[in-house]
Amino acid sequence: MTLRIGAVLLLLITLGLSWVLGGWAGYRQVEQESLEESFRYRQLVANELNRYLPIPELMAEHPLMARALRNPDDPRTILDANEEMQRMATIVGSSDVYLMDTSGLTIAANNYLQEDSFVGSNYAFRPYFSEAVATGDSVIYFALGLMSGVRGLYFSHPIRSDRGRILGVIAVKVLVHELESQWHRPASLSEAEMVVLDGSGISFLASRPAWLYRDFSGGRQGELPLETRQRYPDRELRPMEIEQLGLPWGLSEKSAKIRVQSLEGDRQDYLAVQTPLPRLDWTLQVMVSTAPVLWTRLAFVIGGLAIYLAVLLAWLYLRERYRREAELALRGEQLERRVVERTRDLEHSNQQLLEEIRERERAQSELRETQQELIQAAKLAVLGQMSAGLNHEMNQPLTAIQTYARNSRRFLEKGATDMVDANLSEILILCDKMAELTRQFKVFARKSEGPPSVVDLRQSVDAALKIIKAQKNSAGINIQWNRPEQPVMCHGDLIRIEQVMVNLLANAAQAVEEREAPVITIDVEADDGHWRCIVRDNGYGLPGNTEQIFEPFFTTKSVKQGLGLGLSISRQIVDALGGTLTGRNRPDGPGAEFVLTLQQREATE
Repeated sequence: MTLRIGAVLLLLITLGLSWVLGGWAGYRQVEQESLEESFRYRQLVANELNRYLPIPELMAEHPLMARALRNPDDPRTILDANEEMQRMATIVGSSDVYLMDTSGLTIAANNYLQEDSFVGSNYAFRPYFSEAVATGDSVIYFALGLMSGVRGLYFSHPIRSDRGRILGVIAVKVLVHELESQWHRPASLSEAEMVVLDGSGISFLASRPAWLYRDFSGGRQGELPLETRQRYPDRELRPMEIEQLGLPWGLSEKSAKIRVQSLEGDRQDYLAVQTPLPRLDWTLQVMVSTAPVLWTRLAFVIGGLAIYLAVLLAWLYLRERYRREAELALRGEQLERRVVERTRDLEHSNQQLLEEIRERERAQSELRETQQELIQAAKLAVLGQMSAGLNHEMNQPLTAIQTYARNSRRFLEKGATDMVDANLSEILILCDKMAELTRQFKVFARKSEGPPSVVDLRQSVDAALKIIKAQKNSAGINIQWNRPEQPVMCHGDLIRIEQVMVNLLANAAQAVEEREAPVITIDVEADDGHWRCIVRDNGYGLPGNTEQIFEPFFTTKSVKQGLGLGLSISRQIVDALGGTLTGRNRPDGPGAEFVLTLQQREATE
């Protein structure tokens, strides 16, 4: 509960501080923009005054002006002066140029041809005349024209004789609407107003027409001075209803917060900044609406609220984090104790697992050795089945050698050495044949050594054919070996591939024994990165379930013809070489076909 109260109090303090800081920042921003706009308009007025200030003095130097003052009754001289002032007014872009004698009477003017001409009017009461005569220097004055009622700036300068005596005063009137047209509201401010006040606090320039010729002095006691009423003839000069609201915190003394009531009864709060204008008793007052301050304060309040929430969430997060860290530390201690207990159990379990792994490795090693022995036994079984054919193949050459040897002895007794030489040549041929046959069986009977390598598939097929053809039951079988001309390099082992081919060819030979025209074909094809060696026969085919023939001890033959391990061992050999061995009945006729697939390799590998 205490934490909730503290959080609420901190929230209220944050919102209050944000509101105060937002007001300070908002008023500072409004004041800065007002000062920048005041400086801009002040420079504009200064440039405009500096532009016209030297003109009356230059006009006063013209000899025609002094001559007209010395000869006011000379029509020709006065006409020349009127025309010259017309040219001067056109050149400088002024509204009126006129010449007055020492009594204030206008004797010549650029508008001498107009009905409301200044000629004959006396302006001795105007300060721009009296001050020019009194000071002998240039004077600037603002007022409404008596004849035109138009606002204007009056620039005057005395005209002297050669001895320095004042002969009269020349005056130039410039309309002030150009100064008013130069006022532009700042783009960043939605509501801003401007008034230019004279020394009495009367507005003679204003961005809002309803505020023109109004008294902005506030709380004036008594009537307006005569000079002020003469400056604005026929104007009511009503006072503005302005309420001073004091100086906001953090602003300069040039600023003030005021509340202005319009003629319609609406009230509007402004931040007013007053800036004196150069060379005159004018004061520029820029009034900017304080409505943006509210939005700035709201932005600060939102920002403060966001910061408060961020800090609160961070504090809650850290608090929860520290709590969880303490909880985790406690759990860590408990976990360490459990880990120690479990470690002892795991060490015991690991010892048991290691013993099981060693036992399994020994079993796998024995299994591999058994598989090798089984493969070797299958080879010896094949050799045992072929022993009858081998005896037949060996007996024929031995009988022929015996016959050739006896004949050679008789030919030696008769002295027929040429016949003896021919018999010896035949004996050598028969011995080579017997040696090749026994060598092939010896190679087939030995164990394979080393890992698979790149071998030529044709060599394994050739060696298998020599063993098969040595069997007695292969006589009369048409074995068609479509031997490729190019090397058939594959991933394998010559001896193991030879054993597979011997098994496949021996099975094919047994399958066609009862056929009238037994045929066995051997083809090699390339297929998508592999070599396919296909052994086909025209026997009676396989049972319905072709995969069953690769199971150990499955056979359709008699016990004398085999134990049913040949195809099972052959598939294991091919799988170990990364290939496949499949069998099926031929789709193009009677018989079966077996496909041995091995990966292709380059001869340089």
